Amino acid sequence: MLIALKKITINEFSPNLFWDVDESQFDMDKYASHVIQRVLEYGQLCDWRIIMSYYGLDKIVEHCRRLRTLDPRALSFICCLSHTKKETYRCYNFAQSFPTLWNS
Repeated sequence: MLIALKKITINEFSPNLFWDVDESQFDMDKYASHVIQRVLEYGQLCDWRIIMSYYGLDKIVEHCRRLRTLDPRALSFICCLSHTKKETYRCYNFAQSFPTLWNS
């Protein structure tokens, strides 16, 4: 027995997240990394619940590990939830390659 999944629209997220995205072009699968990054960096708890129910934690972690940039708080949040180390994420290693003067 197959259960049809509800199609998630842009209107279900907080209005500040995807103000610059055309609703007709919104594809949760095609732009998964973009959606996940926006929700982690600027979303609310209700937005997090939407991507958790749609992607699942494993897929979210998989996409986060490939991101070139991610806010340090968002990185800490995903590491805490998934019990993973920051060193396994590309954004952490990339940021370490270019330290700013005030973070030295």
